[in-house]
Amino acid sequence: MDILKPDTVRRNNTSHKKAFRLSVFTVIYNLLEGVVSVAAGTVSGSIALIGFGLDSFVESLSGGIMIWRFRGLGIHSHEEEERIEAKAAKLIAYTFFILGVYVLYESLKKLILRELPEPSLLGIIIAVVSLVVMPVLFFMKYRIGKSIGSRSLVADSKQTLVCCYLSVALLAGLGLNYLFGIWWADPAAGMVIVVFLLREGYEVLREGKAGCCGT
Repeated sequence: MDILKPDTVRRNNTSHKKAFRLSVFTVIYNLLEGVVSVAAGTVSGSIALIGFGLDSFVESLSGGIMIWRFRGLGIHSHEEEERIEAKAAKLIAYTFFILGVYVLYESLKKLILRELPEPSLLGIIIAVVSLVVMPVLFFMKYRIGKSIGSRSLVADSKQTLVCCYLSVALLAGLGLNYLFGIWWADPAAGMVIVVFLLREGYEVLREGKAGCCGT
């Protein structure tokens, strides 16, 4: 059995606490973002904003899985930790697929029915704030996930990165349609994001089958 030095154990405990706090922040932020986005999208009739808000709810689900993952630190055996880690990574992979199917459906519907996303100042503000917050959150979660060998936290950080891409797509779709009348810009960006979502979900599942990282 490997014996960890006290300093190493202390650093690991600190990293796990940071991961837990980041997960709590992820849930709170995305729930607020989701509520405001869906409300603004409903008022303005913007499907893009409503979709962005629903993505925020899925992101909060991923953060909730991480809270569940890290809340039992120190009360599980190493083998139990590995099983929890593998299960958490699999659940996060499924959130990628769920979100990917939804974005694909909405994008195709908007292309076929020629639904035009309505410009919304509040929606643009939401997207800009997300573009500021989410890259920082992604970097912090990815770095901590790598440092403690948590595949599920790394996968969760990638879903945070997806939120950044969706923010760019939201801004591009609303902006190009508002400035140049390019109505198909928003659903086209959604189709690109679908490819990323499905690829990342597949990668998480594939890595999960290959083996489990200890924590």
